[in-house]
Amino acid sequence: MKKILILFGHPAFRRSTMNAALREAVETLDGVTVHDLYASYPDFLIDVRHEQHLCEAHDIIVFQHPFYWYSTPAITKEWFDLVLEHAWAYGSTGNALKGKITFQAITAGGSLEHYGKDGLNRFTIRELTIPYRATASLCGMDWLPPFAVLGIHQGLPESERVRHAEDYRRTLIALRDERVDLDRARAGERLNQDLNSLIKEG
Repeated sequence: MKKILILFGHPAFRRSTMNAALREAVETLDGVTVHDLYASYPDFLIDVRHEQHLCEAHDIIVFQHPFYWYSTPAITKEWFDLVLEHAWAYGSTGNALKGKITFQAITAGGSLEHYGKDGLNRFTIRELTIPYRATASLCGMDWLPPFAVLGIHQGLPESERVRHAEDYRRTLIALRDERVDLDRARAGERLNQDLNSLIKEG
């Protein structure tokens, strides 16, 4: 069984609906650790060694956060800046993260139609998360496209929130139990685009 670390970054978690639903769906799963960065570091004084040890102790690292201005909330960026040290995460001797699976679990206000060359945001979700993919590559990690829930600002009905939360839970369980077709997953636009084609029944 793979061990999964979720690095959760949401500055307004108490007002969240979709991110809260995603988190609640997975935080009691065996093998899953939910690490709330804002709760742990309200002063932004990140304990680098502790964070590195957490990463070393897990096989899959998920960055869950709202997709703020095509990027991450401030504390998640701070985490990248401080924790991914040379000679630990990258460089000739930096192999602590090598081979670990990683992806983002993100929520965004715009609908799927807004993400593309003819849409409001001009680029796809996969294109807009290229810096994260490049970071994963530099660290020797096994990158997967983001699990993306879109259309938040349009007001998702409760049934949609429940469905996305269940899909997130299903995805983490399948990854934990090594039942995901990783080659097919890497090729997709979003990890949750067609879960039935990715997950092998156990």
